[in-house]
Amino acid sequence: MTVSFHDGNLLAPPLPQDRIALDPAFGTRFMLFVDTEEEFDWNAPFSRTGHGVTALSGMARGQDYFAAAGIKPVYVTDFPVVDCDAASAMMAQWVSDGTADVGAHLHPWVNPPHVEKVNAANSYVGFLPEAVERAKLEALCRRIEERFGQRPIAYRAGRYGVGPNSARLLSDAGFRLDSSVRSRFDYSQQQGPDFCGLPQTPYWAGPDRNLVELPLSTAFVGLLRGAGERLYRAAQTMGPLAGALSRARMLSRVPLTPEGISASEAIAAIDALIEEGVPVLNFSFHSPTLEPGHTPYVRNEADRAAFYNWWDRVLTHLAKRGVRAASLDQFLNAVPMRIETCQAA
Repeated sequence: MTVSFHDGNLLAPPLPQDRIALDPAFGTRFMLFVDTEEEFDWNAPFSRTGHGVTALSGMARGQDYFAAAGIKPVYVTDFPVVDCDAASAMMAQWVSDGTADVGAHLHPWVNPPHVEKVNAANSYVGFLPEAVERAKLEALCRRIEERFGQRPIAYRAGRYGVGPNSARLLSDAGFRLDSSVRSRFDYSQQQGPDFCGLPQTPYWAGPDRNLVELPLSTAFVGLLRGAGERLYRAAQTMGPLAGALSRARMLSRVPLTPEGISASEAIAAIDALIEEGVPVLNFSFHSPTLEPGHTPYVRNEADRAAFYNWWDRVLTHLAKRGVRAASLDQFLNAVPMRIETCQAA
């Protein structure tokens, strides 16, 4: 897919003037986005049915943990969860208490209108026809507004599936922030987006440059990390080389998530990102992970204990490095106002 560098497209590198310099008083902070979604079989084909929203006690336990740690998560929430009375009531209480924010998360196969075929290619909402993406986004926004009394301003596409129209549609829908770009990952072999070469730092997106893109955080660690993305991509084309480099601790790609990443790896990634000058460390995981049996990452109570131990260790290290939690409002307040609109070349 050919994309222009000058149209604010989320699949294209931003122009130099679109990089965002946050208020210096903000410092280096971290945020937590929770992909809040239905439970389904991750190994089965996509389906409009056969899912549930039952991990509520696990979510409540997780929210208690993060609130006690001084973290205000952003629960980017998809249609089945917001459509569930018990889930939406629980989350509305957190919003009312000021201990959490709710954004939008779009899984197209379970988000009305149901007009497209359900398959792997169509699981990336940004690659659906523009009118379908717009209609699904509006249906989700309306349902969130009905449940929480206000439209969402933060978004993450399910499967990170933004496309060429997404930034403009998000701007039109009133969003202020997108966090769908998973820098240093390429999903094109799975019919999805390629985010390689995109920044780790915030930048302006959209045709009017009024949408803030806050990429998910991923670091390269190891003795060869200076070669970073260029070497990693080359190694991926050479069969087992990427795995060999990782096992030898020469070069590994480490996203900031407790899902499939050890605490030691995450701590190394934190240090690498701080060294790179990344001002916002963007952590994420999926809400069904908070209760055993729904994802590969927490299968039983021992795994859940390990999940919270991961956070204990990571939060201790963040405190040691002087990296404090930031809420959605605190982050957006640190973003300077746009003085003028960049004109397309």
